[in-house]
Amino acid sequence: MTDLGDFNEFDPDDGDVEATTATESDFEAVTVDGVGADRGIGTLAVSAGLSIGEDRDETCLRAYVTAKNRSDVRIGKYLLISYPDGESLFCRITTLEYAQEYYTDDATEIHARRAMRSSGIDEHDYKFMASLEPIAVLYEDDGELKRRMTDRVPKPETVVREATDQTEIKTGLKIPEEGVFLGHLSVGGEKVRTGAQPPTIDYRVKDNYESGDPLVFRHTLIAGGTGSGKTHSAKNVLRQYLSEARTYPVEAGSAQERRMAVVQFDPQDEYAQMHDDNPEMTTEFARRCERENIAHGGHEDTIAFIPKVEGSSYAADHHRAEQVEFTIPFSLVRNNRWLVAGGSLNDNQYNALDFLLDRYFRTGSTHTYRGFLSFLDDPALREELDESGRVHEATFDAVHRRVRSSAFNSVFDQDAEPITEQIHRLVRPGGLTVIPTYHVTNSRATEVIVLAVASLLIDQKLSNDPMFDRIKETPLVVGMDEAHNFLADAESAQARKVIGKFTEAAKQGRKERLGLFLITQDPQDIAEPVFKQVNTKIVLNLGDVDAIKSVNIPANLEKKVPYMEKGQMVIYSPDNSEPVELIGLSKCLTRHGRGA
Repeated sequence: MTDLGDFNEFDPDDGDVEATTATESDFEAVTVDGVGADRGIGTLAVSAGLSIGEDRDETCLRAYVTAKNRSDVRIGKYLLISYPDGESLFCRITTLEYAQEYYTDDATEIHARRAMRSSGIDEHDYKFMASLEPIAVLYEDDGELKRRMTDRVPKPETVVREATDQTEIKTGLKIPEEGVFLGHLSVGGEKVRTGAQPPTIDYRVKDNYESGDPLVFRHTLIAGGTGSGKTHSAKNVLRQYLSEARTYPVEAGSAQERRMAVVQFDPQDEYAQMHDDNPEMTTEFARRCERENIAHGGHEDTIAFIPKVEGSSYAADHHRAEQVEFTIPFSLVRNNRWLVAGGSLNDNQYNALDFLLDRYFRTGSTHTYRGFLSFLDDPALREELDESGRVHEATFDAVHRRVRSSAFNSVFDQDAEPITEQIHRLVRPGGLTVIPTYHVTNSRATEVIVLAVASLLIDQKLSNDPMFDRIKETPLVVGMDEAHNFLADAESAQARKVIGKFTEAAKQGRKERLGLFLITQDPQDIAEPVFKQVNTKIVLNLGDVDAIKSVNIPANLEKKVPYMEKGQMVIYSPDNSEPVELIGLSKCLTRHGRGA
């Protein structure tokens, strides 16, 4: 007979603790010989209480995990606990711990030395407990599985089993069955597996009006540090919106539907590659995409719209997309005066600029940047405005200095067709327009190009009397990489105008079929009025504490963000699902990378 070690047994009669010796026969005497295999991973425990309350602090839900299941249990795993009437409590593991089984102190010399000499640990000496967070109650209604908030406590010693059915997991997490594919559900960096084919669980975002507004028009943010895979992920998401199968009503209640148009601002010259197939895509991977209804392959209707900038030239051999040059006409400044505000103007100077532009645009029929400078160079104008008290001469001089910029001179009215005369090519149902600015070395010039074209699109979308029906009547996504460079919160008058315009666009996007698709490594720098309108946040690896805090995801997921590998992400979309972890596709669905 083998000695299994000392343990202290409490005698309730005298309150003393006496040492006894447990033997193999003692365990054999209590061995349970059930019929058939065990069901689940363990049972609900009541030693610390069993309760479910409206407040998380009032909830105590713990499960005893049997020895053979302990090595497979992980924090974050989804579990099901049945009620007697057929309903189930859907929950997830939040903590795992070994608890003391017998009245003994394992931190003693004899126990430590025995453990050091033994070949393994006898887990029968300890309880393995899992603390659970209730998420929803699952029930059937007319043969359909549905969910509701947790409103009842399960019975003690109820069997706890791992959730492995796709329908149960999707219903428990409120994940739509149909929609735009973002990735596969995961826990701790490992995909959640089921017994079905495919064994993974796809995560999709609502994309039709039957289940509420398509979330693309409630705006999307992708945040991730360098090397986290945010451009790879952004391309894969945009490829889904460009699928031939996706159409949207032109306006509310309209029977006419059109495919999405995407205009993507691209500071690193990466998105025009979406025109081409990914040479690393294997036949088997393509078949898997088709089985899961994931659009893949190069998007043929991709055009690179190249801004013509004096002193800069664009050359690309890493994509085969058509290239079309354009220039920014100074006429766009008529409705967006801040485009030529230059440096930081105070309110008084900005009002003076507004007055001067208004007066200039009421003269003649052709308006150019150089014409505006000539207008300001007239000394009689300066003297007249100063004497009338309309614009003080010092204010006039300050405005004059700021609008006379080499950046403006190199951007406006260049030798190319104006963007306003190429609207039908710029915005195409089912078309991807990429506007690269990698070749533009002046940051002020880049800002003018991006904000001028974006403002043109937004103004036409929000207008009740648009000049370009093509923009107004086409569902549109405006994508902006390095969005923090253009939508940062600032105190200047022109910055407030920019943020105000994009905030209004975000608020009206649902009604006007306009979606903002923002990509950034510095989400904390995006102005709050714009940021708080974003419904779907896709968060990849971020190392900066302020950046992680700014995306405002649940604390349990926030802690994982700095440790996520490339392609791992957290999805926080309150109108779509519970916050979850995902793993994106290992391959880009289009060409990606200069060496591809």
